[in-house]
Amino acid sequence: MFNFKLQIEYEGTAYHGWQVQNGVKGNAGYLPEKTIQCVLEGVLEQVLREDIRLIVAGRTDAGVHALSQVANFKSSSRMGMNRMRWALNCLLPEDIKITRISRVSDDFNSRFSAKSKVYRYAILNRKYSSPLLSRRVYFFHHPLDLSLMRREAKALLGRHDFTSFRATERRQRNPVRSIKRIRISEDKGLVSIDIEADSFLYNMVRNIAGTLLEIGRGRFPEGSMRRILKARNRKAAGPTLPAKGLCLVKVKY
Repeated sequence: MFNFKLQIEYEGTAYHGWQVQNGVKGNAGYLPEKTIQCVLEGVLEQVLREDIRLIVAGRTDAGVHALSQVANFKSSSRMGMNRMRWALNCLLPEDIKITRISRVSDDFNSRFSAKSKVYRYAILNRKYSSPLLSRRVYFFHHPLDLSLMRREAKALLGRHDFTSFRATERRQRNPVRSIKRIRISEDKGLVSIDIEADSFLYNMVRNIAGTLLEIGRGRFPEGSMRRILKARNRKAAGPTLPAKGLCLVKVKY
């Protein structure tokens, strides 16, 4: 058996996230009720004629996108990497594509071997929305103070209890995470909030982005981010922004 590593790009609008729902696997197809995992495993089984189970670096939620998701699977196939990628991409829908396939060591695990992940939240900050970007950005027309947002974001760097930024309906046992880098950039009205961490709580990035947005528009005063972090209370932070603005950019090993 060989261990194969996939790098995957997808536009998540039409899917109920990564993970197969209710343990049901189906054939490849472009249907709203499908998950990314369901479609990929169906196509892999069709090409390789084996039962395939994917292990993924991060299980993205419904509507979330990925520029470079990583997954691995075991197979006895001796098909060449380029041929396998070509065969898979021919059968996959236009909103899911394999960008790279490689053989890796038997002990490689997409989830547990990962050192950190980089997520990006995209906000279109101008007076009018974009038909071309509408499924991949959050449109926000109020002016934003990006300098203040950058200053406030620094309070999140390092290892902290992120209870204030996790979903209230999901209670992971340990809310402590380490944020290694936060970068807020802007290009022609497109604001990108890039966050790299060892791992993330459920909705953590969307909640941080929502809080930064409230700071940038002037609803939260300077010094709020440190206060919210110390509060360890979800009600102290800003709103959860829509999933469509979130993208998994990179998984680092």
